[in-house]
Amino acid sequence: MSSTMLAGRLRLDTRSFAVEEVPVPVPGPGEVLVEVRAAGVCLSDVHLIDGSLSPFFPVDAVTKAGAVTLGHEVAGVVHTLGPDVKGDWTPGQRVVLQAGEACGDCPGCLRRMMCHRPLTRGLDYDGGWAQYTIAREETLLPIPDDLPFDQAAIIPDAVSTPYAAIVGTAAVRPAQSLGIWGAGGLGAHAVRLARMVGAAPILAIDPLPSARERALVFGADVALDPLAPDFAESVREATAGRGLDVALDFAGVGAARAQAASVLGPFGSLVLAGLTPEPVTIADSIGFCFNVNQVRGHYGSEPEHVEQLVGLAAAGRIDLAPSITAHVPLADAAEAVARLEKKVGDPIRLVLTP
Repeated sequence: MSSTMLAGRLRLDTRSFAVEEVPVPVPGPGEVLVEVRAAGVCLSDVHLIDGSLSPFFPVDAVTKAGAVTLGHEVAGVVHTLGPDVKGDWTPGQRVVLQAGEACGDCPGCLRRMMCHRPLTRGLDYDGGWAQYTIAREETLLPIPDDLPFDQAAIIPDAVSTPYAAIVGTAAVRPAQSLGIWGAGGLGAHAVRLARMVGAAPILAIDPLPSARERALVFGADVALDPLAPDFAESVREATAGRGLDVALDFAGVGAARAQAASVLGPFGSLVLAGLTPEPVTIADSIGFCFNVNQVRGHYGSEPEHVEQLVGLAAAGRIDLAPSITAHVPLADAAEAVARLEKKVGDPIRLVLTP
């Protein structure tokens, strides 16, 4: 094993990204060195590079280095165990990594994701756009032999974030009408998951014709262009005049959020799953209050959501093969970022392979 490896590093001061040769990290107490086999490229990675997203709670190593290895969707095999690892992890064992962990500062912390200071892999500490990465053992989850690494890798965000938004934050029930803004990496999975939990009708909203066509293939009942002049009328027609019970923003665009809020039905909720610094605008605040509408924030997922999805994929309840748009060598990570940013080929998920 070489003492150095390739890693996709982002300098936080200049926002310059490059694949560099860096030392292979050494696992500390309770940590495991994982040999990466697949790592997803997410729109939040693009936002980190363009500066619209910054580390929330960077660990000391990131602060001192002034750089972070990107990548929060990671699957691979156990390579080396650090001291004091308590689990029965063995070299060569196939694993997927949770997209983050709790900071561990609070007394009695169970290191859950949903705390006041969740740390995100590839954002607050080094992630998996590398040949090897470090993971705390409690963030590892074994995966079955018949679940490909690329499909497993995208579960901790591209699949688990919309899953948690639908079954958790939005608490979608069968027969509720659902609108999904943005049918890309998160929204495309939201369509499939909404159908799995029985939402009806499912409306997919995206300005790209190819994304709307894909959403229909994935199970949407209606696919709408948000720029169409008769958009609001089309929503009313699809929902029998009632409006949406739940609107989910996966686009992370202020205009999409404002539009989604405007077509909610009585007691309908707007769930903000896409990340953007833009403000939320409620044009008709009196009508919003009269209809007892809500806006709910959403971020990521809980560890059990990832575990549930691995089980659902293993049981054949959801096939993630159509989600993998292409494989890109780690050395060409900058090209993958550009492809996603410019929506070349309208990708769902590009996967880096070391």
